[in-house]
Amino acid sequence: MTAFTPTAMTSLIDDHVRYDLAESTSPPLSLADLADPAELAAIPLGYGTTRGSADLRELIAADAGVSAEQVLVTVGAIEAMFLIAQATCGPGDRVLLVTPCFPPARTVPEGLGAHLDLVAATFDDGYRLPLDRVVAALGPRTRLVSLASPQNPSGVRITESELRELLAAVRERAPRAVVLVDETYRESAYADSPVPPSAATLPGVLTCSSVSKAHGAPGLRLGWLTTTDPARYARLREAKFVSTIACSGVDEFLATRVLSRRAEILAPRAKFLGEQLGELRAWVAGQPIEMVVPHGGPLCCLRLRPEVDVAGFYARLTELETRVAPGSWFGEDDRVFRLGFGHLPAAELGEALGRLADALRTR
Repeated sequence: MTAFTPTAMTSLIDDHVRYDLAESTSPPLSLADLADPAELAAIPLGYGTTRGSADLRELIAADAGVSAEQVLVTVGAIEAMFLIAQATCGPGDRVLLVTPCFPPARTVPEGLGAHLDLVAATFDDGYRLPLDRVVAALGPRTRLVSLASPQNPSGVRITESELRELLAAVRERAPRAVVLVDETYRESAYADSPVPPSAATLPGVLTCSSVSKAHGAPGLRLGWLTTTDPARYARLREAKFVSTIACSGVDEFLATRVLSRRAEILAPRAKFLGEQLGELRAWVAGQPIEMVVPHGGPLCCLRLRPEVDVAGFYARLTELETRVAPGSWFGEDDRVFRLGFGHLPAAELGEALGRLADALRTR
């Protein structure tokens, strides 16, 4: 069984390296991009509402295709994942999770005492959703099915037909279960590729997302969830109130600015990511490495060929002040690693890939 070591991910924000290819974000926005000092000075520092500000929820709802009453603003997508897991499963319940995955998708329900049914998507299959095996793992005790599209770490999307087929199977085999689709990277497209629609309107689906990844504002700690079930929304809203009460009013104000300027923020990022991905794909062609080409997001999965010594590769990277995200962070083998191609400026990506090439050379 592949070792699962998500705690090592704290190094992403706690430990600096010169060339960080482990990061999974686009270039960060700054406060100056969103507001002037006078506007910030006027923001009252009182409690907001448990639901989140009306303007912010309207912007989220319009893009997702739901109503503002079906949007709950959260402290990042990670709080949304926690609230959903807490509201749907407990000790002895079963959670079906497709791996590799963002670690909290696994650790949160596990911490609540749920039994995890892990279904592995594989590098050799391009991390496509293993639908037959997912359906076979469903059962009457399944309470939550957790997916991401695009996936973290691979950047591979689930197709609408795959999701609809899965939902039909859930209704038949696990009628008490809900399906969570993490859409954190949905709006992170390449070049002129269209952004796919949200899954928020599909029956039995909850979604979560944030302004962290596609929009480049992880410092705001602002996310959301959607559900079209009024009773479930009420439970999730109450759960938020007894945990974080409300989100930061400053964060909500700034996130509203981000989403109101969605088009002007995302368009240059899509162009940038398309160029960065093109450079990465050209580089991979000459290296002892394989790649699953992503569909969206500033991230992808690469795999060392058999002739590359895994331990030696990571040790040489450390010496070269360069970092990638090893597969064990996500429940995958360390011969696979996540590479983030959207975090570094264009002028630095070539140097970072050069150092990666040095680490790949056997001595």
